[in-house]
Amino acid sequence: MKCEEFNADKLVELDKKYYWHHLTQHKVFETQEPTIMVEGKGCIVKDVHGKEFLDGVSGGVWCVNVGYGQDTIAEAIYEQLKVLPYYAGSAGNPALLALAEKLTSLLPKLDKVYISNSGSEANEKAFKLSRQYSRLKYPSQDRYKIIFRERDYHGTTLAALSATGQPERKMGYEPLVPGFMGIAPAYCYRCSFGKSYPSCNMECAGDLEAKINQEGADTVAAVILEPITAGGGLIVPPDGYFEVIQEICQKYDVLLIMDEVVCGFGRTGKMFGHEHFNVDPDMVTMAKGLASAYMPISATVIKQKLFDRFLADPSDTMHYFRDISTFGGSAAACAGANANIKLIEQQKLCENSKEMGDYLIGRLKELESFPIVGDIRGKGLFVGIEFVEDKKTKAPVSEKVMGQILGNCTAQGVLLGKMNRSIPGFNNVLQIAPALIITKPEIDRIVDAIKNALEKVK
Repeated sequence: MKCEEFNADKLVELDKKYYWHHLTQHKVFETQEPTIMVEGKGCIVKDVHGKEFLDGVSGGVWCVNVGYGQDTIAEAIYEQLKVLPYYAGSAGNPALLALAEKLTSLLPKLDKVYISNSGSEANEKAFKLSRQYSRLKYPSQDRYKIIFRERDYHGTTLAALSATGQPERKMGYEPLVPGFMGIAPAYCYRCSFGKSYPSCNMECAGDLEAKINQEGADTVAAVILEPITAGGGLIVPPDGYFEVIQEICQKYDVLLIMDEVVCGFGRTGKMFGHEHFNVDPDMVTMAKGLASAYMPISATVIKQKLFDRFLADPSDTMHYFRDISTFGGSAAACAGANANIKLIEQQKLCENSKEMGDYLIGRLKELESFPIVGDIRGKGLFVGIEFVEDKKTKAPVSEKVMGQILGNCTAQGVLLGKMNRSIPGFNNVLQIAPALIITKPEIDRIVDAIKNALEKVK
């Protein structure tokens, strides 16, 4: 339906009466209207009143990687819906099998694909696999602990939240799942150890070994990391970081899970974010860009050696992976993912992400003269600006200032993101992650909006 076919006042009424918005304090709707989006094409979305916005955050949470209105994806989903929309994941279907083959070709060191329907769920599967695999391999030990990195985000379900290094996300939901513990972030701009790269000894990576020894190597099953920390500040690890992580994991036989839910499928200028680094994960989880949010789908892709550990005589009723994801059997979602990946490859969107990302960072560097611009960082079309009150002390700006910047950009018709209830006192990073089809004129519009907003900061 086109936006002009909607009765705006009625939709606003329905929204206020019935809908519970994500990540929203609804008290604000006593004095302002909720946002209702009704149409999208390319990088542009239109709200219920017909106002157009340049979407600089790919659907709000970095997932519409190929942009809006891609007919080939919609048609692939429609055709599959007519033939077979769904059958439980305990059986295969052609679309699912084609997707599994494609994902393993994109990740040639990984061999088996488990389909589910959200990033949180993909990570839950990885945690369960890690624990069961480790107990099967080491029956005399109890390797159940999962190590995560502070500032990383791994999902909203209780186990995934327990593995998330963002304290404000966890507040009010305790007690969380036991067996999860954090290590220092790979955050050169605010080094936890007071060092400077590259003269440091990569203490942030070495913190993994310290944590394993502290907990006991015979209790640790896996470590989960984002290639680039996303919602916790858009932090790119330094060169050499993942080599140290890999070495430690191999030394203690700890599984390495790479959470590609955000970074996967071209977001960083490569098909997967970890391809920027010299690292060989045991598992890779993915979701958002897998079908560019045209359908809900996620995957956990693992090495053959892990899968083989689950093989046993069928009479052993407890040896196999006793898990199911209801909507992991969606043939239509798999068809959408297949069409999405094909489009990314045909239109060379990973390459465009790198090219436009370099252009974006180049233009953003023009803003470094503003006294509140502390650091500009990112890869591909995944870029953050950290705002500070003072460049020397790096004291973060307030959330009020962040709100002013974001609100001013929105008023100019440009939608951007910011850290939201993540790190107490440090929710000070603006996030830019447009669709991978974005053009230079659209990037200019984003940067010009930010510049205009910074000129108005009081």
